[in-house]
Amino acid sequence: MTERARRGPARPAGIATPSVILGVGLGGFVDGILLHQLLQWHHMLSSSGDDSLGLPEYPVDTVPGLEMNTVWDGLFHTVTWLAVLIGLGLLYSRITGSPGRVWRSRELWGWVLVGWGGFNLVEGVIDHHLLGIHHVRGGPHQLWWDLGFLALGAVLVAGGWLLQRSASRPATSRPAG
Repeated sequence: MTERARRGPARPAGIATPSVILGVGLGGFVDGILLHQLLQWHHMLSSSGDDSLGLPEYPVDTVPGLEMNTVWDGLFHTVTWLAVLIGLGLLYSRITGSPGRVWRSRELWGWVLVGWGGFNLVEGVIDHHLLGIHHVRGGPHQLWWDLGFLALGAVLVAGGWLLQRSASRPATSRPAG
């Protein structure tokens, strides 16, 4: 009897690593959204003027300081977004048992694009047009920026719908006729 036969059937790879990466991203979002934006307790560089670190100061009570902190908060959110994306991708790969399948999954990415485009459409119509609480870019051409945002949302929804429809599915899941 071979060693593999004695150990039993191969177990799929665990979900610890993808779950930890996903947790890092989600934890970062909670920190960034709750502590940086909603409560405004701190920002990425709000304590950087600490003399022991020898870093320049970026106080949040000045426009230049807040601008620099906002840029660094955005970079922080980019890293947390990538961690969520990577964690979900790895988790999907582990669940399907096919490493790399996530990047080729037309169904998954099609629906992701539908969700992204749907967000753009709803947020754009409500916040930009109905409530007018902000615009994509202010100024003399703000209507065109807002309409472009809606057009992008429509393209994402349509493209995502077509992409997920083109995904191959098992014969048992296809509707008859």
